[in-house]
Amino acid sequence: MSDLDSLAPHRAVSAQRPLLGMTVLAVEDSRYASEALRLMCLRSGARIRRADCLASARRHLSVYRPSVVIVDPGLPDGSGIDLIAELARAVPRVGVILASSGDPGTGPAAMAAGADGFLAKAALSLGRFQQEMLRHLPRDRCPVGPYALSEEVIAPDPLAYRDDLEHVRSLLEDMPERATQTYVTQFLLGVARAAGDDVLAEAAAGLSGFGSEAGIARVLSLIETRLAARVAL
Repeated sequence: MSDLDSLAPHRAVSAQRPLLGMTVLAVEDSRYASEALRLMCLRSGARIRRADCLASARRHLSVYRPSVVIVDPGLPDGSGIDLIAELARAVPRVGVILASSGDPGTGPAAMAAGADGFLAKAALSLGRFQQEMLRHLPRDRCPVGPYALSEEVIAPDPLAYRDDLEHVRSLLEDMPERATQTYVTQFLLGVARAAGDDVLAEAAAGLSGFGSEAGIARVLSLIETRLAARVAL
């Protein structure tokens, strides 16, 4: 990993753009969640890149060292927890490592692997995102003095949610193997919670009972209803 980010001059941050000058790598397979992170980073002054799987993340990290890495524990080609452990052991270490999931139950495992904090995907508040980022940064990278916490709620493009639902549909149309069903469950649970789609999130949670044809049929029915509506929320 190169250390170009640490050599770059630190531009003065402000209350409006408290993450100015930072680079963020989002290791996230959901387009909707990625869009939410992109908007929150841009509003905060940070640059962001996305990797949608472990292999892509490792290619990024072999070239440059971001200020912050945000990792989804459930990825299509393996566990994001393993990547968090690798990053925590790396020398030099990435400044901030955060886990992000729709399942709070993954938080303890991520923290045990070396994550500095946990972001709930259902939290699309710009102010809460900035607070979680800033609490792990050195003081010279943070705004000076008290400032008003942003109350803006980020609203990603609904088309990104549709893309995620189409991805889930393609994986569930044929009875999936256990590993695929486990992946789909965590993926859909996180995406639905981030989108505020409580009905679909509840149905996704029901997929955890492996081999449940009725549960899969219910999820597919709900997805078809949302896709047929043309607007995904």
